[in-house]
Amino acid sequence: MTTAQQFADRRDRVLERMGSGVMVIAAAPVAMRNNDVEHDYRQDSDLYYLTGFDEPNSVLVLSTVHEEHRMVLFVPPRDPEMETWHGVRAGVEGAVSRFGADASFSIEELAKHLPDYLEGAERVFHRIGQDELFDAKVIEAIKQLRVRRRRTGAVAPSEIIDATRIVHAMRHRKDEAELGAMARAAEITAVAHARAMEVARPGGHEYEVEAALVGTFRREGAERPAYGTIVGGGVNGTILHYTRNDAPLRDGELLLIDAGAEYDYYACDVTRTFPIGGRFTDAQRTLYDIVLAAERAGIAAVKPGATLHDVHMAALKVLVAGMIDAGLVEGPLDEAIEKERYRPFYMHKTSHWLGMDVHDVGDYFVDGEHLPLQEGMVLTVEPGIYVAVDAKAPERFVGIGIRIEDDVAVTADGCHVLTDAIPKDPDELERILQARPLAAE
Repeated sequence: MTTAQQFADRRDRVLERMGSGVMVIAAAPVAMRNNDVEHDYRQDSDLYYLTGFDEPNSVLVLSTVHEEHRMVLFVPPRDPEMETWHGVRAGVEGAVSRFGADASFSIEELAKHLPDYLEGAERVFHRIGQDELFDAKVIEAIKQLRVRRRRTGAVAPSEIIDATRIVHAMRHRKDEAELGAMARAAEITAVAHARAMEVARPGGHEYEVEAALVGTFRREGAERPAYGTIVGGGVNGTILHYTRNDAPLRDGELLLIDAGAEYDYYACDVTRTFPIGGRFTDAQRTLYDIVLAAERAGIAAVKPGATLHDVHMAALKVLVAGMIDAGLVEGPLDEAIEKERYRPFYMHKTSHWLGMDVHDVGDYFVDGEHLPLQEGMVLTVEPGIYVAVDAKAPERFVGIGIRIEDDVAVTADGCHVLTDAIPKDPDELERILQARPLAAE
């Protein structure tokens, strides 16, 4: 788990990049599920990245103009009655003693103290537009300072700068501790996918597999799934973000599972596709081999200096060539790619950034050019073929959905596949599935 010193080091790096300024970051709001019941809470990734503080209704202030109070937390105060219902809070004292704040106040005092902390700063680093209510509080504090300036000559900020310029640039390249957390998330996810393969069998249901995945995540130490778990049997595997997970599992069909654990706020994102009954049909194996070859080509393209576009094109060329050979797409290859004839069967890009968010922060372009990969960046590689029931395609392929996805860290001289332990070789998959006990536990 991330240590207090590592959080402190991150804050120091932010402060070094700020110049004369103050950064303000608000916690994620509580979302209501229905009536007076809340959704499970997850802290804002930026605030957690800099503090480890996971309570709602809180605000972080980082300052280079108040030397004694470089880190200030506004937090929910201790409240015995509320803690009876919702659990113990860190409180003002805990924000200092446990989370390293130089000063802390009750969140109710934010309007009173925020102008004081903004005074003397040339600029405010704030994620404007992310939370309109918090935007209004920051703007009101600046307005109060401007009134004070007319009376006392106080220095008020003259610029509002997007705080993500600094924080997200740092989050984009993972350090050793972050990569360790992602490796652990991958280990947990591997155990969960192995359990899912044991549970998934003809006559069962998608939700049983989902339960096995999520239960294993928690049992192995993950806080939660990193995103909504996808368990799509048969034609449901052709629906990219299918999450109903309520259909029966049938012999002769494939099961597409897109599921990953979140550990210490870091996500794993993995997709595997396998035959529910234990053996691929000829049509399924034909498309599976194409997708696997495309994924391997994409992974082989990951290295410093390459771009996500390079990775996408490496996978896409193999994918489309296979589609042409299978009769899904009309060639020749270059023309099929240029005219996007593959789009009915492959409608998404091959990669996205991965980290604290499953679709993680980080630019994809700089000055209109694709961003070169650097050591410490982590991305997914996830080609697929989706032949929907209404697709114009050879009958033997209709209803088949396949995606294979791994998490790949860029290294100094190439890459490292964090999720390589999760089986995807088709012959190995068949061996594992056919060796399952006669009945699931």
